[in-house]
Amino acid sequence: MGVYDMGFSSWGCLTLCLLILVVVVRTPQADGASHRLFGPEKKSLVMAVAPSGRQQAVDVGICAISVIPHGYKCQEFQVTTEDGYVLSIQRIAEGRAAAAAAGGEGGGKLLPNRQPVLLQHGVLVDGITWLLNPPKQNLPMILADNGFDVWIANTRGTRFSRNHLFLDPSSPAFWNWSWDELVTYDLPATFDFVYHQTSQQIHYVGHSLGTLTALAALSEGRLVDKMKSAALLSPVAYLSHMTTALGIVAARAFVGEITALAGLAEFNPKGKAVANLLKSLCNIPGIDCYDYLTAVTGKNCCLNSSTFNLFLQSEPQPTSVKNMVHLAQGVRDGILAKYNYGRADYNLEHYGEERPPIYNLSNIPNDMALFLSYGGKDALSDIQDVGTLLDCFKFHDGDKLRVQFIKDYAHADFIMGTTAKDLVYSAIINFFKHQKQPS
Repeated sequence: MGVYDMGFSSWGCLTLCLLILVVVVRTPQADGASHRLFGPEKKSLVMAVAPSGRQQAVDVGICAISVIPHGYKCQEFQVTTEDGYVLSIQRIAEGRAAAAAAGGEGGGKLLPNRQPVLLQHGVLVDGITWLLNPPKQNLPMILADNGFDVWIANTRGTRFSRNHLFLDPSSPAFWNWSWDELVTYDLPATFDFVYHQTSQQIHYVGHSLGTLTALAALSEGRLVDKMKSAALLSPVAYLSHMTTALGIVAARAFVGEITALAGLAEFNPKGKAVANLLKSLCNIPGIDCYDYLTAVTGKNCCLNSSTFNLFLQSEPQPTSVKNMVHLAQGVRDGILAKYNYGRADYNLEHYGEERPPIYNLSNIPNDMALFLSYGGKDALSDIQDVGTLLDCFKFHDGDKLRVQFIKDYAHADFIMGTTAKDLVYSAIINFFKHQKQPS
């Protein structure tokens, strides 16, 4: 079976996911420079700390672009997944005041043993999305200034995670994955790496697809021993009640095969094929793409223009066509399942059964500390779908589950909203600090 045997989907669902701000492994190699890496030609290099503690040259990354200019110390690392992808991860180990070493701005309430926090972005964006607001309004720097050891993950295929031990991004094989592989490889790899570096259990923050992959991983018993707690923002485990006009078109537009994108393995929103697809859908009567972010995510209450302009400069990022198809299957089927290859014999080959296995979220341990925050204006993480998710936790330990509902918030407000610091991030910090250290 070829890489393009991706089962059935819809043009509309692919486009619907276009601006979703949703969303490995073995222990990384002791020296990330010991392998030849296939990927983009390196043009600008800085010195970063390798897993062994030695410095090595890497591409100018998120630290140099969005962290160090604000007065924070930042380290770049590379994490190798079990299936060979080389992922970029950044560390902000201390607050700005500590980095300045002399009463600078930023608070600097340092804890004796700083607890690690891993941030996971969604699909079609990368880790820089967490850093678009000013330091006093973005989550990574707020966490660092409150004494946490902050790690920012970057999913395979995004601009700083386009290397592989033996595959090149120009090869279709590089893109032969869906979010199943993020569950199986990327998340475990980053968790293993951070745990190895800190020797502590890890707090986790996921947005959108970053919530789906964490929930799916926990349901299979992954991460449980290394995760201390999880904050899930705009959770999208279920997607069948989206209220956006594009979502409605998507739900009705299944055509059985991806004909326009046939032969295309990389889903690049800035590429010609995807742009043409988007243009054709925006011409459908009743679909207003003038305010595209609102059309897809719902009416965000609290974005400022400067942050949104920064977003447009750096995003969206590529993902795989197969990943978009998998997301579209969740919209259509209303269930949380592994990738459907569209034919019983193909599914039988991959899973030993004719239908893709379900991710059973009721398998998540009842004592896993979970914080869920969702918005009343979110067209992607719809209230009804979040209700379905919460039903999975009806037997969860009462002191281990906290749910926050913000009436006026839509999908992007949780990571770029100017009021998120007071409404969401302060609640996350309080939740993290109240989790007891393991005995």
